[in-house]
Amino acid sequence: MRYCAFRTFHANACFLFSSTSSPFLILSYYSHVPNLDYHTVSGFNPNVDDAVFSFNSLINRRHPPSHVEIGKLLKALIMEKHYHIVVSLFSQLEVRGIAPSFLTLNMLIDCFCQMGHTGYAFSVLGKIIKMGYQCDIITLNTLMKGLCINGKVKSALKFHDEVRAQGYQLDKVTYGTLINGLCKIGQTRAAIELLRKLERQPIKLDVIIYSIVIDGLCKDGLVNEACKYFSEMIARGISPDVVSYSSLIHGLCCVDKLEEATKLLNQMVQSNMKPNIYTYSILIDALSKEGKATEAHKVFHLMLQRGLKPDIVTYNALIDGYFLAKNVSEAATLFDDMVKMGLKPDVQSYTIMIDGYCKNRRVDKAFALFKTMPQRNLVPDTVTYSSLIDGLCKSGRLSDGQDLLDVMHARGQDPDLNTFNILLDGLFKSRHLEEAIALFFKIIGKGIRPSVVTCNILIDGLCKGGRLKTAQQFFRHIHINGYQLDVITYNVMISGLCKEDLLDEAMALLTEMDKNSCFPNIVTYEILIKALLERNENHKAEKLLCEMISKRVMSQ
Repeated sequence: MRYCAFRTFHANACFLFSSTSSPFLILSYYSHVPNLDYHTVSGFNPNVDDAVFSFNSLINRRHPPSHVEIGKLLKALIMEKHYHIVVSLFSQLEVRGIAPSFLTLNMLIDCFCQMGHTGYAFSVLGKIIKMGYQCDIITLNTLMKGLCINGKVKSALKFHDEVRAQGYQLDKVTYGTLINGLCKIGQTRAAIELLRKLERQPIKLDVIIYSIVIDGLCKDGLVNEACKYFSEMIARGISPDVVSYSSLIHGLCCVDKLEEATKLLNQMVQSNMKPNIYTYSILIDALSKEGKATEAHKVFHLMLQRGLKPDIVTYNALIDGYFLAKNVSEAATLFDDMVKMGLKPDVQSYTIMIDGYCKNRRVDKAFALFKTMPQRNLVPDTVTYSSLIDGLCKSGRLSDGQDLLDVMHARGQDPDLNTFNILLDGLFKSRHLEEAIALFFKIIGKGIRPSVVTCNILIDGLCKGGRLKTAQQFFRHIHINGYQLDVITYNVMISGLCKEDLLDEAMALLTEMDKNSCFPNIVTYEILIKALLERNENHKAEKLLCEMISKRVMSQ
């Protein structure tokens, strides 16, 4: 009866999840040559080539190979994530009439799921049933995981309901997979509901399931709630692991609760739990970004005392922190130390150094470091180029910045909107107004939609360059064409109008802001009040001040 019921279930599952009723259409795609030259597939990986050679030797023997031998070889390839090769080898078994085992069919399901072919995976489930094998929890969990990793979480939940309806008992792995899938698509509340349902089932909650929920809540910014589940886990006698601690520490850092994050790290150490490099790096990065380089270095030393070797990510975070704290010499020393430790600086390491030097007015050092990147076989990315162009423009070397943009083009690196914004700002500040306007139209001509930052640079540059009418034309054009304006855009335009003594037009923009749900800030009112006082219109200035106070703009 159960076999028949499951066949009905399989038919429903195929209808819901499958794009075809047979996986062997795709198998045939991989078997167009009886014995493929897998050197081209594996990229001359000796382990893969050996496994494929051994497989070919097995199936070409006089006596059929054992399922155990085949299973070991296929498993080795799956461990290396060579799913396409496994599918291709499986097709050769079919061609030679070698019947697959239940174990190898499960492997095939896993490969199809990892490749994104969940429909074919469910068709293999049909073959399993047709061959008289009894589905086990591994088969079902593999299919549910496949649906989840391919973004089909709702389908995974439907499959779960179908399986439960057939009387199958699911385990912690099943529910961990579903809860993780829900968290990954931002359905943390649904994940928590599922967690609560588990309490009414004979499934013992463990640290893995709690860690998934804690991580999901932290990523949704619900850190206080994550802390409650962390405490609940401990109250249930479940000891937190490195993953749960790291997730919560990361969550606390993301909401600027660095003191609590540091306390949690200390708690972790006191409970004989060893933080890993990732745990320490989270806190080092957060402290560095807050300008607390000294505190970050203390955590760095604690990490060294615990016998952990920092990696590139850790060094990058700490170097960035010292640059933010204006401690250029310490940042440079750390960069040298990293190289002495045998670590190879990556593109991000160089970008941090170049950006740090530029922001601390050491553009020549930044340029010199930039020139050494090819020697280390490193290709600067858009962020690297943008950082250096920004440094050159802000140090009055606009032509060098423009030359670097040409180099960027010549090397096949496309500038992004941020790169163009930097150059646009540099052109306006150097009073190259016509070139700046031409660049703005060039941006549009490339099919790049200007951001609000681009528009603000344009309008501010035109106003300060004495081209108020042109600025007004662009302001209206931007507004009519649906570009998003923010309070800075309005402030720039209002300031430009006030400087030309066009207060009525400036006040009209203040009214327009309210209509467009763009609320004025303290800067908006300061510009207008100052302009009114300069015209001795004290009554209007006082009225505007009262309006600002009544709207509680000061506390925003």
